[in-house]
Amino acid sequence: MPDKTNILLITSDQQHWNTLSCIGSEVKTPNLDRLASRGTLYRRTYCPNPTCTPTRASIITGKYPSQHGAYSLGTKLLESEHTVGEDFTAAGYRTALIGKAHFQPLHGTDEFPSLESYPTLQDLDFWREFDEPFYGFDHIELARNHTDEAHVGQHYAIWLEEKACDNWKDYYRPPTGNNADQKRKWEIPEEFHYGTWIAERSCDFLEQYKDNDEPFFLWSSFFDPHPRYLAPEPWDTMYNPSDVTVPSIVEREHENNPPHFKLTQMKNPDFGSYKSSGQGLHGFGSHLHDKQELAKDIACYYGMISLMDKHIGQIVDKLEALGLAENTLVVFTSDHGHFYGHHGLTAKGAFHYEDMVRVPMIVSQPGKVPEGKVSDSLQSLVDYAPSFLSACDIGIPHPMTGVDQTDVWYGERETVRDHCIVENHHDPLTVHVKTYVEDRYKLTVYYQRDYGELFDLKEDPKEVNNLWYAKDATGLKSELINKLLFAEMGKESLPMPRVSGA
Repeated sequence: MPDKTNILLITSDQQHWNTLSCIGSEVKTPNLDRLASRGTLYRRTYCPNPTCTPTRASIITGKYPSQHGAYSLGTKLLESEHTVGEDFTAAGYRTALIGKAHFQPLHGTDEFPSLESYPTLQDLDFWREFDEPFYGFDHIELARNHTDEAHVGQHYAIWLEEKACDNWKDYYRPPTGNNADQKRKWEIPEEFHYGTWIAERSCDFLEQYKDNDEPFFLWSSFFDPHPRYLAPEPWDTMYNPSDVTVPSIVEREHENNPPHFKLTQMKNPDFGSYKSSGQGLHGFGSHLHDKQELAKDIACYYGMISLMDKHIGQIVDKLEALGLAENTLVVFTSDHGHFYGHHGLTAKGAFHYEDMVRVPMIVSQPGKVPEGKVSDSLQSLVDYAPSFLSACDIGIPHPMTGVDQTDVWYGERETVRDHCIVENHHDPLTVHVKTYVEDRYKLTVYYQRDYGELFDLKEDPKEVNNLWYAKDATGLKSELINKLLFAEMGKESLPMPRVSGA
């Protein structure tokens, strides 16, 4: 194996930051715990946007959503955007993405066609023959469905057919499949689960890289625990709903929050004024729920995480069995967080609580990354591209605005960030949000609105006391708004260095 450092990126989808047993969670994650014991666990990692497409695009571009253009769900990362995979390819690396991409929307247009849209999504012959680079990855094997969604297709469906799962449509919803009645128990056998597919194919690629003596950047991109809440046996009943903790809203906690927070706690709220684009808005509906049903959802959510943990363990085991561990930087994270009752909210939306914008993160590489360390150093997923390149001694392109975190990951510095920024531009006119987070305080502002959020994360870690209107916090709010302005100026993309005085 060449001396070059390899990169193995493992991601989950919509995983709450504290759902790791190594930090005291009720969920069992022995393999991720093992990875953390052999590396560093980061407790303050933030996504650049609390939805899939923007954050995933940021991971491979090293830019914020407002810079690379895929600023919301339903947008597309343009093929013209430079990605980290291109830099790895130029440096002689093999690059592969196995699992979920979501760089493109489910529906395309003539102006903005999408390979991840209908009907191409389910044209299996197209994907059997597809052999082109995809956003810097020289090899891809993709799927788009979460659990039993009708979006199933692409390479995952091909794999199901190769595994002689001739009745695979029985496990999916119409119109693709013929099963609309599954709830929490996913009838698909574990051997045909998409997590099994991702683990199997990731392990196969590790073997290929080992056999061919090739350095690699491999992204194993899992779909769970993104709802719908479904898990195959026995994982669907691994956790007893009566044993899980159901978060709950604090009385009157939304009184000082922006109006859309309070609307979520109504039976039939009217969010019509927020939908200026004509497109739906995630989270803008009633979040009222039955506590017992929510407990069942949480139990299933935990089961989905534990099953994914098993599959991650298989990949890490293969890495070690092949003798690649010491030369491979392994990073685990999720694209964004999740609500399962926190603040009275469920799933996701434009509510920038820690539950939504904070994600789990583990970094491991024997002999280089400090073992068994827990760090509160601020991390952002926009930092991954430049940090991966730096770890492999590859030059960082000037347009990347993420921060090189390798000195922190390798224990040479405690921190290189004093703040993180989270963007959310879900609707052009009404849901345009920016959050500034530093060690203690957190500020959220809304475009052309006089309301906002200000939390003291030290004194109020559960974020129930919004200080935006507090008279004694006026000076603090002004200071943080000023810091946000400077932070925005500081992250301006510079495509090239200044090479001349004139």
